Amino acid sequence: MKPLIILLLSIVLSCICIAGTIDPENNDSKYLEYGSQFKYVVKLCGLYKDNTPFCASAVLIDNHNFLTAAHVVKNYKTLTINIDDKSIIIEKMIIHPEFSSTFGLCDIAIGHSDISFNMNFYPSLYEQEDEIGKLCSISGFGIYGTFNTGAKQSDNKRRAGYNKIDEINKDLLICTPTRKGSKNHTSLEFLIASGDSGGGLFIDGKLAGINSCVMAIDKKPDSTFTDESGHTRISKFRSWIIENRYEKK
Repeated sequence: MKPLIILLLSIVLSCICIAGTIDPENNDSKYLEYGSQFKYVVKLCGLYKDNTPFCASAVLIDNHNFLTAAHVVKNYKTLTINIDDKSIIIEKMIIHPEFSSTFGLCDIAIGHSDISFNMNFYPSLYEQEDEIGKLCSISGFGIYGTFNTGAKQSDNKRRAGYNKIDEINKDLLICTPTRKGSKNHTSLEFLIASGDSGGGLFIDGKLAGINSCVMAIDKKPDSTFTDESGHTRISKFRSWIIENRYEKK
């Protein structure tokens, strides 16, 4: 992998907001429609200790636990999960002990809620170490645009699309957008953008990655063609997740 400029993907609300970027040949309505199938991908908002507001994404994995990116919740003061018109205050987060803001390493955290999320379905955790070359689905609440324009604006809507996993770098599954006619092109090409951090990458319906970052050779990590996305690899952290799941008594 060439040296890259890296963008961590939470949205700081005091800035102009810029969900993921899409194939310019597809209608955005297709990504919104597909995104509606990922109800367990939710919006996560709060305040940092300096009172700066932020929003990102998270993935519910059972009635009382969710996963997100560690960089999103580092130094948070307040935190809320938003499910449709319901807000749930989160009082306990566990950040992976080896996370230190170093690119590609242990960017994962698990949160607990005493109040049940009451979903009909939650994704199971991907177990295999065969991710390279797999077709995946990616979802989040980030800023949207196309691969030509880059991520431009936010409408607080969940989007989802496809990609293929090109490689593994450190703890990250790596994806890139491709043009129609190329070998790895999918029917609903998608790349994460700001605000998608903590959302999910799924293989065969199982949670295989947590959205972490965008990397750009052109020093503009705006989720255009030639940029890459990194997703924290669930298969590596599955045991840690299970050990730190909260069981409501």
